[in-house]
Amino acid sequence: MTNKRRLWQIFGPVICAVLLLIAVFLFPWDRTYSANSIFEAATSQSDRIFKGQRMKQEALSGKYVPFFGSSELSRMDSLHPSVLAYKYNRSYTPFLLGGAESQSLAHFYGMQGIKSQLTNKKAVVIISPQWFTKKGQDKNAFSLYYSNLQAIDFLLDAKDSVATRYAARRLLQMPSGKSSETVKYALMTVASGQPLSETQRLILQMRRRILVNEDTFFSTFQLPDRVNKIKMQAKYLPDKYTIKGLTEVANAEGSLHTTNNKFAIDNTFFKTRLNKKELKKLKGSQKHFDYTKSVEYSDFELMLKQFAHEHTDVLFIIPPINAKWAKYTHLSDKMYQKSVKKIKYQLVKQGFNNITDLSKDGGKKYFMQDTIHLGWNGWIAVDKSVKPFMQKSYSNVNYKIDNYFFTKSWQNRTKVENIKVNKASNTNVVPTTGSKSK
Repeated sequence: MTNKRRLWQIFGPVICAVLLLIAVFLFPWDRTYSANSIFEAATSQSDRIFKGQRMKQEALSGKYVPFFGSSELSRMDSLHPSVLAYKYNRSYTPFLLGGAESQSLAHFYGMQGIKSQLTNKKAVVIISPQWFTKKGQDKNAFSLYYSNLQAIDFLLDAKDSVATRYAARRLLQMPSGKSSETVKYALMTVASGQPLSETQRLILQMRRRILVNEDTFFSTFQLPDRVNKIKMQAKYLPDKYTIKGLTEVANAEGSLHTTNNKFAIDNTFFKTRLNKKELKKLKGSQKHFDYTKSVEYSDFELMLKQFAHEHTDVLFIIPPINAKWAKYTHLSDKMYQKSVKKIKYQLVKQGFNNITDLSKDGGKKYFMQDTIHLGWNGWIAVDKSVKPFMQKSYSNVNYKIDNYFFTKSWQNRTKVENIKVNKASNTNVVPTTGSKSK
């Protein structure tokens, strides 16, 4: 036996296996998902689903509507949007996107693979003013929701603009953005305002094909199963939808689940997260918190830019903080309202007029489930806006994006003009003498 033949017997099968594997991942595979699988994914808040695109594309091409948010979406009691949509067999089903510490930058990159599914469609965004800390998105948390597939989708579609350069620079500030040398250097190119070279595009396209196939095959493995929980929670709701009936359920559940503390916080949350030692340490701890100056305002602008580009009709919901908890931690309500005013200004100035401001409702009975997350009556307040918003047919939107909101001047600005409310149309109107583009 010749040496060449011996070498082939040893390495031949390995080489063939590698070539077969490459062929499998470079071949454009497709897949459809069952209705049950899509529903499971829509309620899972899985980071794998968030990072991928194939499942989201199929779901959002149908009756599913993206609900962008963070950890408040995990508080799945019987009044949760997913439960209400299931119980009352609505024409839409929420597809929950986000989890703990997912913020605007993570959502912007998560949107890259579903741009077609956002075009001329509706979406709901729950904005947490707590996102707007000085440094904005936590880098470690960002890595939980980031994938190179998102970045490659962004890069291959990138056209030079203030927003594109800003997005590339922000991703380069995250360790995740430098995890791939190919992606890193492509981001550097785009951040400098230059087009990608043909070689860069070819490499990114090949890498994208592999990542898309991985997503197609593996994104739905071992998803958290909340379907049974949704079905169980739905049993507590009245058969006929009425605000009165839902409020009775909310008050009953709130009363039952907030008996071991003075803050109207869910018993389990209070017992597991706020023991005596922790509670004592947190008293007055938020006295110096400030949500009015943050890079997050420009990260948020990336989301708005994407919605504007896709002509997405968006409902924005601004939640409150548990008023009793805010008083205990000395969180300034004046500061909180200034941050809310700034967020609303940024929205209305650019034509995003569908805003539900609940920021002053944190003292209402059983409105919050814990310190910062919506609960029983809070979800009813959300549904009072979501239900009619979804019932209306899509209306063509007219957004006017202002690049001023990508500047440090805006990030650090603490005073904005008063926002007037047009009661006749129930939309917020901002004075035309606003800030100028820079």
